[in-house]
Amino acid sequence: MKPGLMPIEAALATMLADAQCLVDVETLPLYQASNRILAEDLQALVDVPPADNSAMDGYALRLADLDQPVISISQRIAAGQAPSPLEEGTCARIFTGAETPAGAELVVMQEETEAVNGGIRILGDHQDGAFIRRAGQDVKQGTQVLTKGTRLSARHMGVLASMGIAQVKVYRPLKVAVISTGSELVNPGDSLAAGQIYNSNRYQMAGLLADLNMQFVDLGIVEDSAEATLKALQQASEQADVVVTSGGVSVGEEDYVKACVEALGELKVWKLAIKPGKPLAYGRIGDTPFFGLPGNPASVLVTFMVIARPYLLTLQGARHVDSNLQQAKLTNPPAKPSVRQEYLRARITGYKDGVMQVEAMTNQNSGVLSTAMHGDGLAIVPIGACGTDAEQLTFMPF
Repeated sequence: MKPGLMPIEAALATMLADAQCLVDVETLPLYQASNRILAEDLQALVDVPPADNSAMDGYALRLADLDQPVISISQRIAAGQAPSPLEEGTCARIFTGAETPAGAELVVMQEETEAVNGGIRILGDHQDGAFIRRAGQDVKQGTQVLTKGTRLSARHMGVLASMGIAQVKVYRPLKVAVISTGSELVNPGDSLAAGQIYNSNRYQMAGLLADLNMQFVDLGIVEDSAEATLKALQQASEQADVVVTSGGVSVGEEDYVKACVEALGELKVWKLAIKPGKPLAYGRIGDTPFFGLPGNPASVLVTFMVIARPYLLTLQGARHVDSNLQQAKLTNPPAKPSVRQEYLRARITGYKDGVMQVEAMTNQNSGVLSTAMHGDGLAIVPIGACGTDAEQLTFMPF
């Protein structure tokens, strides 16, 4: 590793040690809680299902009655109906999802019965408990179902609804102020003059934050001057929970963000052993956390995914902030080692012997973002690894 560069693991540890949930709790109807962070532990209030029920259309009966040549039908039970106790020596016509009657020990599916003389004849062999879904089979009353800090998705919401939970306590979305620095930047829709480029980072950041269900506070483009940068940083720190900038954190004469942050607060991390994205800054503006991402769009994507994302999720109350890392084989590993940990934009080409195969995109220049669009994630190459030593690695999906 190059001297003066902080290892990624050390930088993350420093940041996450500072990270505490910054947002308030609010109560929402369950149907509005998708992608929100749960702010409470949740226990099952009832058994799911609440009573034994049939998994098939068929007949509910006792084991002892299986050998009867003809079994009379004493009741008919549709889903939603309350059954009567099963009369001895009889069966109950029952439908999928209907509660089984007291005394029933199994359900025989209708395809394995034959209608005869006002009753049924059982065909084949059958076992105790067949096709009965027991009360509490899915969830037992009183068990903890979800823990505080869980990001709610459709599968969580379905389980909570099955327990009768109508509303949940969640953390409000984190407000993230985003500043794009650079006098050369122009927003899409405006005409480009000589020396200007379109501001892709603003829109990339809007999408990245939307994916995390965070509120995007747009501070627009800030020209390269100390006065404008100071004013924008101060304004951002007053309007949001966190401030994120792109560009202006390197050592050039027109890079003002680093010095302005130090004037307004504190800089804790600067320059990481990461490629792309070495000039990344972390600190605070007053009491407001601050992230300074590089200016090149691919560097913004990488540093956000690797460094900013887990930190921001922690501030929003999330408990699980990993990036769904997977093991993979890189089919075209770098020929030369790097003094920084590399995050190569790569695409999944298939699976071999159960192992994901990934291929690094040809152009890894930090100013080229289209390779990310055509890829599926980041292949993580450790410091100093190349050739066959870099084939077995970790893959971070987009």
